[in-house]
Amino acid sequence: MRAALVVIVGLIVALTGCTSGSAPQAPRAGSTAPVIAPGRPGEQARTLSPDEAVTAVPSATPNAADVQYVQNMIVHHRQAVDMALLAPSRAESGKLKTLADRIKVAQEPEIQFMSRWLREQEQKVPDHHAAHEGMPGMATPEQLEALKAAKGKDFDRMFLQLMINHHLGAIQMSKQVLTDGSHIRIEELAGDVSVTQAAEIRRMQQMQAEL
Repeated sequence: MRAALVVIVGLIVALTGCTSGSAPQAPRAGSTAPVIAPGRPGEQARTLSPDEAVTAVPSATPNAADVQYVQNMIVHHRQAVDMALLAPSRAESGKLKTLADRIKVAQEPEIQFMSRWLREQEQKVPDHHAAHEGMPGMATPEQLEALKAAKGKDFDRMFLQLMINHHLGAIQMSKQVLTDGSHIRIEELAGDVSVTQAAEIRRMQQMQAEL
């Protein structure tokens, strides 16, 4: 319905703005040209004035799937950053240290964006001890403790395996919100997360092969 309404509005503006043999005229606020709004299934179409048509197509608004995705992804990103912060003092591979820094640099601004977005929607920002049971890709407390205790190549192997799983979980969550969500900014975020983390998974898999 929204797409059809936009097409109808566009056609009316184009037809009323240009006439044969005359220069285009700017649309007038007081125009009385009718706009046909298609009805929902089983309902009849109705006629709107141009003034009504201006607000007939609403802007994107978030739904529950958008909010849950952002809240969960903040928790998800925080763990990835915590893992990345271990690399400088524990990793042996210079490539891994560089990758970990890239993960940190990319995900910290996304956490800030998501937190700000939730506040704009008057939704709760998860605290730093938020539960994450059942969230795809999250490392367990035991796995994190083992990672903190590891050094050298042992750390590198464990980090790569945990972070690959972590990224796969983020991609899974992003695919879900692309199906169920409604807000354009969250759709863009989920798309960016999917593309960026898929590329990082490929790099980590290459690094695993080199160990």
